[in-house]
Amino acid sequence: MDKKKVEMYRKRLLEKQEELLRLLSKTDHDGREADDEGTQDIADKAANAYTKEFLFHQSDDHRRMLQLVNEALERTRNGSYGLCVACNQEVQVKRLDAVPWARHCIECQEKQDQGLL
Repeated sequence: MDKKKVEMYRKRLLEKQEELLRLLSKTDHDGREADDEGTQDIADKAANAYTKEFLFHQSDDHRRMLQLVNEALERTRNGSYGLCVACNQEVQVKRLDAVPWARHCIECQEKQDQGLL
């Protein structure tokens, strides 16, 4: 992949990284606020517990995606960006356009989804 394209994807990855860090910070803040709410009855406690569990799940998803983005940024630095981490073939450009942090080509991703990789 040429350097211009890698730089374009790197910029998109940095934007996504910044967005995820903002979301994680907001989720953390919202979770702390949920802890601070003075719950009085059982319904309030249940709603508070649900809110905290929802925020935890969201935070976990954001952390996983941030890890993938960070790995992709590392691949832009070491020159392996755009290559499938499983088969070392080029990842399709349309796939990278849709998911710049993609680790696998379409064929290997299908194998990964089926548990074969």
